[in-house]
Amino acid sequence: MNAVIDVSARTDVGAVRRVNEDSLVARHPLYLVADGMGGHARGDAASQTAAATMARLLPASSTPTPDDVLDAIRSANREVRALSQAGASGEAVAGTTLSGVVAVRIPSTGESGWLVVNVGDSRVYSWDGRALRQLSHDHSAVQDLVDSGMISPAEAAHHPERNVITRALGAADSVEVDALLVPVTGRQSFLICSDGVTKELPDEQIARILADSPAGALADALVEAAVLAGARDNVTAIVVESVSGDAEQASLETADRPGEDAFLEDTRPRR
Repeated sequence: MNAVIDVSARTDVGAVRRVNEDSLVARHPLYLVADGMGGHARGDAASQTAAATMARLLPASSTPTPDDVLDAIRSANREVRALSQAGASGEAVAGTTLSGVVAVRIPSTGESGWLVVNVGDSRVYSWDGRALRQLSHDHSAVQDLVDSGMISPAEAAHHPERNVITRALGAADSVEVDALLVPVTGRQSFLICSDGVTKELPDEQIARILADSPAGALADALVEAAVLAGARDNVTAIVVESVSGDAEQASLETADRPGEDAFLEDTRPRR
């Protein structure tokens, strides 16, 4: 992929939770958020395992195909599944969402693309400077009700089952992954975030923050806004900004923020 890529990434435990069960990978070719399932066994370990498995199987030196990415997600599902422990009341299942974009090579054409992947209710958006578009589809009980016309999106935000997800890594021996191939164009931006962002910030506010904040501080601005809004859950955001260039003129560069860590997770308790 001949492009200049700028990345900002941030995760925060939020204002209520004591442990951050979110993890992320924010380095080429992977830009992924994993949100461990609260109330299940070792949600923090589940998200860390998913992120670490993806980072190990798709290293920075790789140029994966879409099939490579899907194979890695299946491997991550097996690794998370292995964390499940049998207890007195039956099996306690470790689980996590996994959503994001991966820079891929399309074997049939040799061209580059972005593979949008999603399992669960973390989200992937595209942003063109004016319009915010959700590329992923929530795998949740309330989204199923919205899709069937039984409730409105506004009602979904306050529904008692709004935290129930219908797909997750580790929930079963196999996993169904939503995948969407997006062509590389001149200038593209993607937002990947856990539901800790979207629970607190409506899409209209997210769009305003993306429009008004400095390029290198977009993830910081989103997370800080969610924390100010109450941050009832852990909060994680990655913003990927890509500008493609001529093969002879452009080289791939990445700027990962904060710091230089390729694989970040914050499990520090709130004091």
